[in-house]
Amino acid sequence: MCLAAATAGVAGAAPAPADFYQVAAPLPAGDPGVVLRTDPYAPLLSIPNQAGPWPSGANRIMYRTTDAHGDATAATATYFDASLPWVGAGARPLVVLAPGTQGQGDQCAPSKLFAEAIHYSPPLDFAVEYELLQVHALLSRGIDVVVADYQGLGTEGMHSYVDRRAEAHAVLDAARAVKALPGNRIGADSPIGLWGYSQGGGAAAAAAELQAAYAPELNISGTYAGGPPADLRAVAAALDGGLAAGLLGYAVNNIYAGYPETRAEIDGALSPAGRQALDDIANQCVPETIARYGMHRTSEWTRDGRSVAELIDALPTVRAVVDEQRIGRAVPTAPVLIVQGRNDDVIPYPQAQQLATDWCGAGATVEFSTAEFPPIAPGFIVGHGLPMVSGLPQALDWMTDRLTGAPTKSTCTA
Repeated sequence: MCLAAATAGVAGAAPAPADFYQVAAPLPAGDPGVVLRTDPYAPLLSIPNQAGPWPSGANRIMYRTTDAHGDATAATATYFDASLPWVGAGARPLVVLAPGTQGQGDQCAPSKLFAEAIHYSPPLDFAVEYELLQVHALLSRGIDVVVADYQGLGTEGMHSYVDRRAEAHAVLDAARAVKALPGNRIGADSPIGLWGYSQGGGAAAAAAELQAAYAPELNISGTYAGGPPADLRAVAAALDGGLAAGLLGYAVNNIYAGYPETRAEIDGALSPAGRQALDDIANQCVPETIARYGMHRTSEWTRDGRSVAELIDALPTVRAVVDEQRIGRAVPTAPVLIVQGRNDDVIPYPQAQQLATDWCGAGATVEFSTAEFPPIAPGFIVGHGLPMVSGLPQALDWMTDRLTGAPTKSTCTA
């Protein structure tokens, strides 16, 4: 029975009260993954039935996790317990879905948008939770899904955008939190998949390679990493001047907030207009950032006209932090599927291919799949969005096979 059966007669729930996202100080004691707060509700786009909402119930959760520096913090997520039977044999599985870029403002947290469906505050603060497509695809197979908000998205502090350790910890601890929920169906040996596209692909990839050291008790069966930003230097150069240029502000804000040693260099490089832009971006969701900063260049933010990509190489402390974020230096213990668009205009193809090469060289089992689309309106995110949709059926079948224990192939020798 769904965890939200008590609210089965409600078509949707009101957004969570602000105090749900307020983290107690000091943080309650416990291990990573300990559940601090829950809020079950019947999700939007659900149909009440005798067993609870279909295709799932929903439970908003807050849990302990670990930031990029090893300190305890809290994050939130949404757990969807599927109403349909699991299509495979054995225990019902869980997939941790790492969402793609939502924004940096607290209003952009998926756990808020799943309840609101559409967020709007005049004039340009707008967001729609597009991850519903992937969530419902997984639920259709009878797979339980938990969608992480990451650290600082909804909760206090700066959102840890494309910070590989913080995101990996939030993803892995979301699985631990679901297993700790009273009455959940995910047992100690239940298979677990990691799933994400774009920012989520990077987070899932980072979680896959850090899992053995950080959460070895989790039974990870496979990871789908679509369009993963594995090399931030390459991504910064690709984004600049396109519709998604403002998303670089999310990354700069995280580095500034999370790595104090970089602040003097960043302050020295930013112009007053650049500082104002970054302050504004810190409170925006993606549509507003695109509307205000799309098709601009990050050289408009700096004193001497250098771009963010150029400054990464010019500022030693910033360069060290960015280099530390590169994914591909540790080995995933479970199979990985990487789907990457040949002409992706947000996440460059060569750096995703290099991630597969790095993992293959270290002995991982990797299937690298290229989405072959011609260049379509380069710079307008079309080349990035199409592979997410076209690759969904392949990823869903691949993940279902991994969760059932079916043999997998590897393209590492190709």
